[in-house]
Amino acid sequence: MAIASVNPATGETLRTFEALSSEEVEARLARAWTAFERHRATSFAERAGWLLRAAEILEAEKAELGRTMTLEMGKPLAAAVAEAEKCAWVCRYYAEHAAAQLADEPVATGAARSFIRYQPLGPVLAVMPWNFPFWQVFRFAAPALMAGNVGLLKHASNVPQCALAIEDIFRRAGVTPDAFQTLLIGSEPVEGILADPRVRAATLTGSEGAGSAVGAAAGRHIKPTVLELGGSDAFVVMPSADLEVAAETAVKARTVNNGQSCIAAKRFIVHEAVAAEFERLFVARMAALTVGDPLDDATDVGPLATPAIRDELHDQVRRSVAAGARVLTGGEPLEGPGNFYPPTVLTDVAEGSPAWEEELFGPVAALFRVADVEEALRVANATSFGLGAAAWTREPAEQERFMDALEAGAVFINGMVASDPRLPFGGVKRSGYGRELSAFGIREFVNVKTVWVAGP
Repeated sequence: MAIASVNPATGETLRTFEALSSEEVEARLARAWTAFERHRATSFAERAGWLLRAAEILEAEKAELGRTMTLEMGKPLAAAVAEAEKCAWVCRYYAEHAAAQLADEPVATGAARSFIRYQPLGPVLAVMPWNFPFWQVFRFAAPALMAGNVGLLKHASNVPQCALAIEDIFRRAGVTPDAFQTLLIGSEPVEGILADPRVRAATLTGSEGAGSAVGAAAGRHIKPTVLELGGSDAFVVMPSADLEVAAETAVKARTVNNGQSCIAAKRFIVHEAVAAEFERLFVARMAALTVGDPLDDATDVGPLATPAIRDELHDQVRRSVAAGARVLTGGEPLEGPGNFYPPTVLTDVAEGSPAWEEELFGPVAALFRVADVEEALRVANATSFGLGAAAWTREPAEQERFMDALEAGAVFINGMVASDPRLPFGGVKRSGYGRELSAFGIREFVNVKTVWVAGP
């Protein structure tokens, strides 16, 4: 099986790689198990030194690494460079905080001494997506390695050069040999790898289907998982909001990463008192974005990652329009080479149509008008997803209501939903379970061990 790196802006095949054979996968698993025995014996100080060196490499080589991301999956170059910088941030965060986050915790009981100890589980399989090809991996790998676990990366098949570059960064940073390995494989071997007793846990960021398959396979072998799946984030705008700032942020929130982000705002729910003005501001800004070569600094929105993603997005738009939605801007794939789809805004979206119920993974926004806070909450929560949500209001009572009642793993007030190493990240409902980042993330793949000592 060949794994190809294809430029989504041109359709050109950049490089091809042969997938690992079953014998090569077995050798990698054996090396990971051996590496775990060595890696778990290292100190937090040693591990922190390696992560700090990885951060230095990421920052020193961010231009080259960003170009690799852009060429493989199409995000604008400036965003790709910023992604490398963010990966350095998460490495530094865990280098500085992991020892305290995993320190023994005394608990007062009837024993002479009792405490909680956090210990690594072993090799963790990470099944990662293409949309943030560095960030999704580093936000798993930094805490996993600092906890004493080792990582096996099964990356998306359209970003093999990114996958190999990440392995190389950890190697050059001095991380325990084989403590982080890339497996260039398709999806078929994943279930067998999960069944291997040397693999102790799995994490996946991706689609509902992929998450369900990995979660089920891991469950059959009683192995813990973290799943970060899709999202159809609500972006609520109330009358007290600063409409200019809200509209400007809404465009960024919808088109970040060419619209291919689980936490991109997708459903814009606006109070009827300000709906006409917000629509005018939002549509004008969406229509003014420059679509083109992601290596060009003037480009705002690059291509979608694959032709299949573009075609599926357009099919969702067509079916939504057939159900009654109106297109305010965009709505048709661009002519010529590359997987380009224009920033698109739909309104009059019918309940039950794709733009109401499904995740639109591309620069397509759905506008909704509501009469009050409670209707805004009803529409915002009328989805099977629950990853992130944003609410724009300067009324304290409304802010509290949205914080409490929005069904999401993260609620941002007067700001754009984003991930931050200091804050837990994850969702509810069909957006998955478990948390990444912060102290919660590093404790997902450890043995939370109770220790009870009667006396000397």
